[in-house]
Amino acid sequence: MMEAFIKQVIDEVLGRLGEDSSVASPACTDCCTMGCVHRMQVAVAAGASRLGLPPIDSLSARDMAQYIDHTLLKPETTRNEIRKLCSEAGQYRFASVCINPVWVKESAKYLCATGVEVCTVVGFPLGASAPDAKVYEARRAIFDGAREIDMVMQIGALKSEDYNLVEDDIAKLAEAVHQEDALLKVIIETALLTDEEKIKACLLCKSAGADYVKTSTGFSKAGATVKDVSLMRRVVGPDMGVKAAGGVRDFAGAQEMLAAGATRIGASVGVKIVQNMSAAPGTNY
Repeated sequence: MMEAFIKQVIDEVLGRLGEDSSVASPACTDCCTMGCVHRMQVAVAAGASRLGLPPIDSLSARDMAQYIDHTLLKPETTRNEIRKLCSEAGQYRFASVCINPVWVKESAKYLCATGVEVCTVVGFPLGASAPDAKVYEARRAIFDGAREIDMVMQIGALKSEDYNLVEDDIAKLAEAVHQEDALLKVIIETALLTDEEKIKACLLCKSAGADYVKTSTGFSKAGATVKDVSLMRRVVGPDMGVKAAGGVRDFAGAQEMLAAGATRIGASVGVKIVQNMSAAPGTNY
């Protein structure tokens, strides 16, 4: 039953993408951003459900900061770097800091009363942990102060077409996380998937009760693209979150992702993004 439904949705979405498979005009250059009408049309054709950002001259840097998970997941991260990350998050009012589980408890203390959430990763970066291990990892992180959990999907199981395993893995996490009124984002690692597999992954995440689908860990072959964010938004619809992570390096890139349908941006350069925007004419923090 689920497989038949998934096939029907995949056929419909891929059919629409085939009909609307516009590519960037030769007139567009690398410096062309989402402010270019042509690229807006490409994003809509690729599946964006909305162009949700107001014009750049009315969007403040603080508005942009509220979409950003200020991220530091490198294994060599030090305590001083975590303190700096949290200080920046409090200063700029990012949505969260996204850190490895070992730093959750300290970060929750640093961010107390700032309004910035603590987000951590589970089954990271491969997604190959046993479901029960992921559940324990999530529960422990929430106990330590995390309010958002970014888990990695069982990628190998998806590519093996073991959809029951994939959905069960996500559903167990969703149940555990939601019992504590926290959020669950599922990383599908788009760089490793075909368009058909991306659609299947999004449908399984939605069916299993996840709150967001997320593009990437940042540790694989590539990160978020406008095309993938647009596809994910088309598949999950307007009521589920989409997080673009990996490779978002400046304000123009962040704006493209939001315009394509992302509702959260994972970036290690959040400060640069909002500072670039603050420096733009007509904007302010």
